Amino acid sequence: MNTLRQVFCIPLLFNSLVWSGYLENDQDVLIPEDWTDVGRVEPSEELELIFALKQQNVQLLEETLGLLSDPDSAQYGKYLSLEEVASLVRPSELTQKMVRHWLQSHGISNCLTVHTQDFLQCTMTAEAAEMLLPGSRFHRYTRDGHSIVRSSAPYSVHDDIHQHLDFVGGLHRVPPRGKDLGKKQRRSKAGLHLGVTPAILRTRYNLTATDVGSAQNNSQAVAQFLEQYYHPADLAEFMKLFGGTFQHLSEVDRVVGTQGGGKAGVEASLDIEYIMSTGANISTWVFTNPGRHESQEPFLQWMVMLSNMSDLPWVHTISYGDDEDSLSTAYMTRINTEFMKAGVRGISLLFASGDSGAGCRHMDKQQNSFRPSFPASSPYVTTVGGTSFKNPFKVTYEVTDYISGGGFSNVFKMPDYQASAVEGYLKTVAATLPPQSYFNTSGRAYPDMAALSDNYWVVINRVPVPWVSGTSASTPVVGGMLSLANGQRLLKGLPTLGFLNPRLYKLKGQGLFDVTEGCHLGCLDEQVQGKGFCAAPSWDPVTGWGTPNYPALLAALLTD
Repeated sequence: MNTLRQVFCIPLLFNSLVWSGYLENDQDVLIPEDWTDVGRVEPSEELELIFALKQQNVQLLEETLGLLSDPDSAQYGKYLSLEEVASLVRPSELTQKMVRHWLQSHGISNCLTVHTQDFLQCTMTAEAAEMLLPGSRFHRYTRDGHSIVRSSAPYSVHDDIHQHLDFVGGLHRVPPRGKDLGKKQRRSKAGLHLGVTPAILRTRYNLTATDVGSAQNNSQAVAQFLEQYYHPADLAEFMKLFGGTFQHLSEVDRVVGTQGGGKAGVEASLDIEYIMSTGANISTWVFTNPGRHESQEPFLQWMVMLSNMSDLPWVHTISYGDDEDSLSTAYMTRINTEFMKAGVRGISLLFASGDSGAGCRHMDKQQNSFRPSFPASSPYVTTVGGTSFKNPFKVTYEVTDYISGGGFSNVFKMPDYQASAVEGYLKTVAATLPPQSYFNTSGRAYPDMAALSDNYWVVINRVPVPWVSGTSASTPVVGGMLSLANGQRLLKGLPTLGFLNPRLYKLKGQGLFDVTEGCHLGCLDEQVQGKGFCAAPSWDPVTGWGTPNYPALLAALLTD
């Protein structure tokens, strides 16, 4: 099932209208200064909003994910089909009826649903949207030639509807500015390598020419947002230049969404070229989400797609994130449920940890705190940090890349699977930790693992470009290796790895190179002086458990 279905609503007028329910009362509604407000949209302009209906059995879904992801559980790997997931979480008949009748009472009938019936994607005029969601005021904003429509104020919903919705998408949450993936250029020295390429990665992580995909039913994917596109010609040129020593594919098997025109993006090119050279010879999909409608949130659009497709790749890597404090708790909590839905289907979701180190949020009274990133801080994804070679021109051991995102969630509690590892770190380095006012010691800690994130070669618009850096690079590299491991598991009749973290933390660093040197960025103030956390033996909130030693990691991942 991979098509949206039309929903027909029966008219029913709401009586005794009382509007006081804010679904996202902690959502930051301020539009960043780099967006220019060009005025209110016309009342007749069409908008597209997504209504996230309350799901059933979310706690049971979480318990099921724990059982299916724990290698010591009798249920390990007994994944659910999309239909089984739908049966578990599908909103109640009452919720579906109430929301549809509420929409219909405002003349909104052009709605599409998904297989799990927990999202409604509706088209309406701005006038109807503002009547439906009191408090909302839709404006158009522009930045760098891009245009979005968002509400300049919080929205509320009818009291009778409040208990049936998690949030409404398309009113807030502007796309974060694309990262500057290039860092300072480095001079080369004679006889030494000039940057990270597939061959360098294979040397460092001990992949041989035979470590390529061969399982017929294996696949992997990257997801792209914010007008980021790849060019097939760039991928072919990259493989021609850098893929000569191993069997590989030079074309993407499937694009889900619409590939835009214009120049290729660094982010998209990097992701696709490196997942396909590390996870070589494996069928690869690209989910491309430009935000087909200005009032849509592209990341949310991708989540909706996952809820509507019965056939999906086993590994997805995503180099996208935003500050936790810029998002509502209701939104992040619901997105976590979507991650759980993917996990119980045997899908591995890998997110980049970010490129701002521990981050920094300036609080009142000149007090600062570190600034976690989401979805990196989600307990239900595997988050990938970044490293550099100790000697940038030799294949040496790795140290922390100072940009590598990491830290502790201020929203989500520390999951059981990592409690022992994180408590060990906090105890071991207690004397050198930043002040506890900067971070939440009981929060979900990330990243979970890491890979090289510095000094990559990428082909963009037919030109080889050096010195590209970021956890946007390390994430598809790890994703490709997990895809290789999935392929070997499938050939042995074993289930895919699915949600990796419970297994990863039980391995306690087995199959990984421990990274023990270097610190990442933090707040530039007197107390921490620009430093966040530092690497340490075993797990740490900069590089997680470390970087892959592929043969040893594969052996550890091939056990039942």
